[in-house]
Amino acid sequence: MSATQLAERPAADAEDGQPLLLVRDLTTAFDTAAGPFRAVDGVSFDLHRGGSLGIVGESGSGKTVLTRTIMNLLPRQGVARSGTVRFDGHQIERFGPKQMRHLWGAEMGLILQDPMTSLNPVMTIGHQLVEPLRIHAGFTRSRARAVALETLRSVGMPAPEKRMGEYPHQLSGGMRQRVTIAISLVCGPKLVVADEPTTALDVTVQRQILELLADQQQDRRMALLMITHDLGVVANRTDEILVMYAGRVVERAPTRALFREHRHPYTQGLLRSIPRLADPSHHRLQAIPGSPPDLTNLAAGCAFAPRCPAAQPRCVAEAPPLVPQGSGHEVACHFPVGTPEGDRARAENVAAGRSATGAEVTA
Repeated sequence: MSATQLAERPAADAEDGQPLLLVRDLTTAFDTAAGPFRAVDGVSFDLHRGGSLGIVGESGSGKTVLTRTIMNLLPRQGVARSGTVRFDGHQIERFGPKQMRHLWGAEMGLILQDPMTSLNPVMTIGHQLVEPLRIHAGFTRSRARAVALETLRSVGMPAPEKRMGEYPHQLSGGMRQRVTIAISLVCGPKLVVADEPTTALDVTVQRQILELLADQQQDRRMALLMITHDLGVVANRTDEILVMYAGRVVERAPTRALFREHRHPYTQGLLRSIPRLADPSHHRLQAIPGSPPDLTNLAAGCAFAPRCPAAQPRCVAEAPPLVPQGSGHEVACHFPVGTPEGDRARAENVAAGRSATGAEVTA
């Protein structure tokens, strides 16, 4: 199937209400010298055309491997994948590299966290913008250049005509990130995956980039998958949030509901670690104690139990399933935050000064 044929297909959700991206029970496991481990374990979600989804978690939680699996960017050897990934009616997991080349760039855009390594240092900005249009859309060089220039303008690049002839090392970090966004948008994809797009930027530029992505998503009616370790990045910028830990979804909810009524202790820890303007000067941030688990040697119970302030013996013995906690809200926890059983478990651990798994607990 050619890029032109793919572009002419109507979006699946525009036809029958089906999601643009459907992921069901997705699992990705790697074979390593230390033994096999599941980087992604049974993840499911839907993303509709024009919608936005935030995937949040610490480094090692599996969020980047999840997106690489969805986009079929993982190596063919040493990796075992199962589950379903359907994009715009296509069963992505069945596609080979040749078929995926018609989707990458044309239908699915990717924004990486470090533009200096994702941009080609020996090609001008203009060449890197024109090339996808020539390959996927079959544009003439003059038409491709005109579209590339207009795309640079749309992402707020100053003096775009000048930048077309420059190289990545001649631009600031913020400008380079605008270029990577322009490259991901230039062919008009239906889905853009932004993997930590603001990690290497200072705070003021970070806000500009996030606002730019939100504006472009609305203007182009594209779906946006935002990957980050910072809940503050996705606040007010996504429709829904998935919180991942040790390869699994531990909480899923509409964005406002997650901030207002989060239920998982890990989500609570992530929220408490966000700096606040109301905090006094030199205020110590609240960190989540301990470290992420070794995925090659996961215990039978809840992976977060060794770091959880409400952990009980049941948490050590039995992994909690993802269960409903309200409209569109799901959590994988035996003793959710804000529930009588959760409050009681935490109070017992605080009184004892130690959790059921040996982790230090404070009020």
